[in-house]
Amino acid sequence: MNRAKRLLISAMAAIAACSTTSFPTHVLAQSKEPNACGAIGPLSEGPYDYRTERTRVTFIEGNHFQPQVEALVGGVSGPIGAELHYVLVFVPNHPRVLLALIRYGEKLKWMQAPGLKYSYECYFDRAIRFRPDDAIVRMIYATYLNKFSRTSEALGQLAYATHVANDDGFTHYNIGLIYLDMKRYDLALVQAHKAWSLGFERPELRDKLKAAGKWQEPVPAGEAESEKSKP
Repeated sequence: MNRAKRLLISAMAAIAACSTTSFPTHVLAQSKEPNACGAIGPLSEGPYDYRTERTRVTFIEGNHFQPQVEALVGGVSGPIGAELHYVLVFVPNHPRVLLALIRYGEKLKWMQAPGLKYSYECYFDRAIRFRPDDAIVRMIYATYLNKFSRTSEALGQLAYATHVANDDGFTHYNIGLIYLDMKRYDLALVQAHKAWSLGFERPELRDKLKAAGKWQEPVPAGEAESEKSKP
């Protein structure tokens, strides 16, 4: 597994592990107006897909998402909020910036940050409209929703992420971690089995399920079919 994936696993686990809290009501509000969160383009260039346009993404990161921005210490050419906004305008589905956005919201107790032109949730709306099939965005959004005890919406995002994950064991593993933090052990177990069957054999999810007393070994395919055929 490459370093970027290891960092993403660690960041998602840290954010998902934070307890739910009461937040200002304006954070929870969702406008019914079309494009209330802004149109996705047209821009002078871009927007770019984080997953496939790495050359342009790396250039933008170098100018606006340097380590001090990701650590929420300070901006490069303006306030931290402005740097996060800039990157998410040009790369709406940038997962590390979306994770930083959540941490920044928590740091500011969800008050609107200087430089952010949309609400925190709007940036997820924009990312999903930009690339509806991006499972990582759906997972990060689910962790955000779960912080506000919007459980059914979070589960809906995770179900969609599972659907588009296909045979990506890394994604199924991380979906399982989020289910685990939501105490949906049955769904976490399914994702753990799926990730393992796809060759993603990190043991932490299995070990956490064992610690919770919820682990079950997967049933071999032949035995499962035999059970189904019994009257």
